Amino acid sequence: MPDLTRSRYSSAVTNTGNVTDMKDLLAVPPRRRQPLTRVQAILQDAAHVVMTTHVNADGDGAGSQAALAGWLTGPGRKVTIANPTPFPDRYSYLLPDGVEVMEPGAGLEARVRDADVVMVLDTGEPRRLGRVAKHLPEGRVVVLDHHPPGENGIPGPGLRDDSACATGEIVYDLLLMAAPDHWDDTMVQGVYVAIETDTGSFRFSNTSVRTHAIAADLIRRGVDPERVYRRLHATITMERIHMIRLSLDTLERDPELPIAWITIPREVTHQMNATPDDIDGIGDFARNLQGTEVAVTFRETIDGATKISFRSNGDVDVNSVARQFGGGGHVKAAGAIVGGPVQANRARILDAVREAVQAQDQRHA
Repeated sequence: MPDLTRSRYSSAVTNTGNVTDMKDLLAVPPRRRQPLTRVQAILQDAAHVVMTTHVNADGDGAGSQAALAGWLTGPGRKVTIANPTPFPDRYSYLLPDGVEVMEPGAGLEARVRDADVVMVLDTGEPRRLGRVAKHLPEGRVVVLDHHPPGENGIPGPGLRDDSACATGEIVYDLLLMAAPDHWDDTMVQGVYVAIETDTGSFRFSNTSVRTHAIAADLIRRGVDPERVYRRLHATITMERIHMIRLSLDTLERDPELPIAWITIPREVTHQMNATPDDIDGIGDFARNLQGTEVAVTFRETIDGATKISFRSNGDVDVNSVARQFGGGGHVKAAGAIVGGPVQANRARILDAVREAVQAQDQRHA
C-alpha cells in the first residue's frame, strides 16, 4: 500500500475544488498511454503468458493477476500463474476457468523460462520474486508496478508509476485501452479487489478522487461492494480469533516515542501453521493504538528468519527504514526479511525506527 497525498492527484480537481467530469477522471492519464500501448501489443502477440508477483501475494498482486487472466485467457493463448509462493486461497475465487496456477517447486522455473512473455506484477525488484527471479527470460519480461523504483529494478518494458493507488489501477487503465466495453466478471472483480485491498477499503491516504471514480465504474460493471467486503474482511474463524488473542499478549509501545509493535508468536506461525492470509491485519492493532505514529509487526518465518512489517501513520518514511534491512516498499508501508529469529533482531530494528522518528521530529522542530 503506497503513501500518496491528495496533491499528487490535483489534476483531477479544479482550483475551486470542483471535481471534473467523470469521463475525464476515468480517462487513462496521458503519461501512461504510450507504455501501456506497448504492453498491450506485446501481450496480444504472445501465445503463452506467465504472470508472477511478489512472495506472499496480497490482494493487489492476486487481483491484478486474475483480472489480466480474464482478459488474456482464450483460444490460441495459454495463461499461467507462477508465483514464488502459493496463490492465496482467499483470492482463488477470482480466477477464471482455463488459467493454470502452478505451485512452487518442480516445473515452475521451467514454465517461467519457456514463456513468450513473463508479466511481473506489483513489484519491480528481483529480490521480491524469490526463486522466480533467477529464471526470468531476458528480453521477455514486462513489469507493471506502483511501488517507488529500487536501485536494481527488473529490466524490461512496462509501467512503473507510484502515483497509482495500486497496481490494480494500472491494470484498469490497460484493460480500458485494450477492451473498453468487453469486461467479463473476472476482470471487473479482480481489479476491484486489487484496489480495494491496497487502499485499505478506500481509507488509506493513497485513495484519490480517481480511485473512487474507478470503483464507481467497477460497480457499474457489476461489482457488489458488500459481497466483496464480507468475503474478504467480515468472515472470521475461531482459529483466527485464537491467533489474535495470542498476538495481542505481545503488544508493546515505546515509553517515550509514538512507536508500537506486536510480535506474532511462533505458536501461530509454526504450531498452528498459519498462512499469510491467516495473520493478515493482526499488525493493525499496533498501528491503530492511540498515539501511534509508527507500528512494527514481527514474526518468525518457518525457516527461522524474521519478517518485519512497518506502517507509518504520520510523516515518518518507513521505506527508508526497511531499506536499511534489505527491504522496501512505500513511505507509509514497507517490509523486510532478515536472517535469524525475532529475539536476535527486534532490538536493533526498533532502534532504527526510533532514529527515524527522532529525525522526523527534528525536521519539524
